[in-house]
Amino acid sequence: MVMEKNWTDVLLYFVPAALILGGMYLVIKKFIDRDQQIRMMEMKKGMQKDSLPLKLQAIERMVLFLERISPDTLLPRLHRGGISSGQLHSDLLSTIRSEFEHNLTQQVYLSNEVWSEVKNAKEELLKIINMAASETGQQATGVHLSSKIFDIMIKDENYPHLAAVEALKREARELIG
Repeated sequence: MVMEKNWTDVLLYFVPAALILGGMYLVIKKFIDRDQQIRMMEMKKGMQKDSLPLKLQAIERMVLFLERISPDTLLPRLHRGGISSGQLHSDLLSTIRSEFEHNLTQQVYLSNEVWSEVKNAKEELLKIINMAASETGQQATGVHLSSKIFDIMIKDENYPHLAAVEALKREARELIG
């Protein structure tokens, strides 16, 4: 009986102490977890702040890319007097692909949707140029090919670079807030 009393006395002291220690552990753990979450959020916010200029620069570069490959900018830049349709066609495709490759790394800073818009604009423009070249033939003049490219774009109301530029502008506005 004395032994039982000793055990109950021990339990009366240690059970509440164990419960208090367990409660303190949970409170301290919750506090530490919350502190870590706050630090992670601050670190993430700092990283976003640091990456914002890079993302905006990528958007600017892609808008410039799209403007450089738009036919109204590209054709006057590449057209030379007496150039054949075949040569102009080759120059157009080469220049667009070169410009795209030069800006390929910018996709790292763009959303997948916007990057897809940029790629689609490039591909759609290549398709229009190829269609115009097949309709004019290799021996036609570069002026004839240029006119045919504009005719196709106007007839189909297809200005691929404009949709991509709008997507880039939307992304920039979202980043800026």
